[in-house]
Amino acid sequence: MNRAGHGMPMLAGMSRADLEQWAREQGEPAFRGRQLADWMFHRLELDPREMTSLPQSLRELAANLLAAPAGRVEAADVAEDGTEKLLVRLADGQSVEMVLIPAGERMTFCLSTQVGCPVRCRFCASGAEGLVRNLQAGEIVEELVFGARRIGRLPDNLVFMGIGEGLLNLDELLRAIALIVSPEGFGMSPRRLTVSTSGIVPGIRRLAEFGRELTLAVSLHAVNDELRARLIPDGFRYPVREILAAMDEYRERAGRMVTLEYTLLDGVNDSPADARELARIGREHHAKINLIPYNATDAAFRRPPRRVMEEFFRTVEQCGGRVTMRQERGSSRTAACGQLRRRHAEKRETSSECE
Repeated sequence: MNRAGHGMPMLAGMSRADLEQWAREQGEPAFRGRQLADWMFHRLELDPREMTSLPQSLRELAANLLAAPAGRVEAADVAEDGTEKLLVRLADGQSVEMVLIPAGERMTFCLSTQVGCPVRCRFCASGAEGLVRNLQAGEIVEELVFGARRIGRLPDNLVFMGIGEGLLNLDELLRAIALIVSPEGFGMSPRRLTVSTSGIVPGIRRLAEFGRELTLAVSLHAVNDELRARLIPDGFRYPVREILAAMDEYRERAGRMVTLEYTLLDGVNDSPADARELARIGREHHAKINLIPYNATDAAFRRPPRRVMEEFFRTVEQCGGRVTMRQERGSSRTAACGQLRRRHAEKRETSSECE
């Protein structure tokens, strides 16, 4: 059972069975716990005081004994295309970002799994300051609920591609996923969930053992170890060959085609030779390829010119790669993950200096 920063169990980290047990411990019948679960999983309500079918005494008890909710939405940034980025303030004062991405009538949520990131890819804003801490399963689930309340329903798809490396917080991530896909929880199809990783080989293998038909996305960003070493520091960088072998194992065990994420960086990984090798990797490992135009967060890297990106795409396609180019969503000033969090952290520092 997850606990918030102040030590109370988090409602959002509890299953229906957990809530039945909690109700019994309070001297209530188990069905009161099922009512709590129904309010959270089906009515998307995290505040016990608003659960009007419960007795007033039980509502007050739950509000006093459970962190419900533990976090809150502190700020939002809405782009012209309807993409909305939320800054979620956690119980201990830390913050993460989540993104609501509309596409026609469909909605995708992008959720964070850590405060900061230990991998620290050199072109990534979310890992610039390293890892602060892991998110608890309940904190991950609260992100989902905050977004769902925003649109009045659950999303069509969930991607764990926000701040953090989910496979380095795998126990909590799997607990959150279990609540999200369980028929007694939110009941989302595992096929609607995508877990992104920078290539944490042991985590990919554990995810395969989890036995759910989740989609795996691997942020490769380079076709060989020499180039990858320029982009990802030593601490959590695995050899490309090991990553591809773990991908193959995942595809075979989970029965799901893996996606290779590839951020295009000007003069770094955008050559015709890179495109041909990426296509070969995609073909041989039966993987989809998703090209990502770089959102500048570091002066050391730039986005390639559009003609270079288009030529890279054509080369991959002509060489037999199953390839897409990610459509850019969100405002330019906070498009990359971590930028809204950084901007608000700077505001807080400035405010404290002026007080």
